[in-house]
Amino acid sequence: MRTGTPARVGQYTALLAYLVFLAFPFLWLLSTAFKPPRELGSLHPTWIPKDPTLANFRQAFDEQPLLHAALNSLLAALAAAAIAVMIATPMAYVVARRRSRLAKAVTGWVVVSQAFPFVLLIIPLFLVLKNLRLIDSVPGLVLVYVVWALPFALWMLAGYVRAVPPELEEAAAVDGAGRVRTLVSVTAPLLAPGIVATALFAFITAWNEFFFALVLLKTPEKQTLPVVLTHFIGAEGVADLGPLAAAAFLATLPSLVVFALIQRRITGGMLTGAVKS
Repeated sequence: MRTGTPARVGQYTALLAYLVFLAFPFLWLLSTAFKPPRELGSLHPTWIPKDPTLANFRQAFDEQPLLHAALNSLLAALAAAAIAVMIATPMAYVVARRRSRLAKAVTGWVVVSQAFPFVLLIIPLFLVLKNLRLIDSVPGLVLVYVVWALPFALWMLAGYVRAVPPELEEAAAVDGAGRVRTLVSVTAPLLAPGIVATALFAFITAWNEFFFALVLLKTPEKQTLPVVLTHFIGAEGVADLGPLAAAAFLATLPSLVVFALIQRRITGGMLTGAVKS
């Protein structure tokens, strides 16, 4: 059944409204980052700065160690994404292919684990990291990020594994390939879009995470970028708006760049025509 013109217009209108809703904070942040102090305090703000300036960016880098904090965030996010994907991929294969009580229990654990708020988890995680002597360390933060991202990564990859035709694995078994060889040589290449999407999720989650980094990292040299951004807010809660907007704008760029580079792989249909009927 073909969609009528009014329905199609309504769909595009709703999509456009949603895009405007998503883009508004970023565009306003970009505008604020280039505004001089007198425009920031204006009672009649404008979208486009009348006198754009880079002073906010220079002040942001002069006041806070943004590059060092960004490096800490990058290392933690990359390590967490890589480890989460390496652990979740074989686990997702077992959960998707094995119809057992254990697989159902793991699926239930994934759903239940997403319901717990950060506040309930921080105390037991803090005690565990204290016993492991990983408090105030980037490896300890990476461990927390992996634990937090693993359930959802497992759930995502299990769905991609179920989309892989079992006939391909059966053909590999007929040719003499074992389970590990089948997973590495047959299933894993077909899971590339899912692995990329899962790694992207884990990376962005770790890059933007604030609460765990605030509680677990106390040494200024080890703090991540989201924590350092709070230093632009004074003791009385007054924000240095220009430098804060400039630093926050720079902090959003890595996520946007990573997504722009790999979004084709996420949407690519790699299974089309894999099995002949």
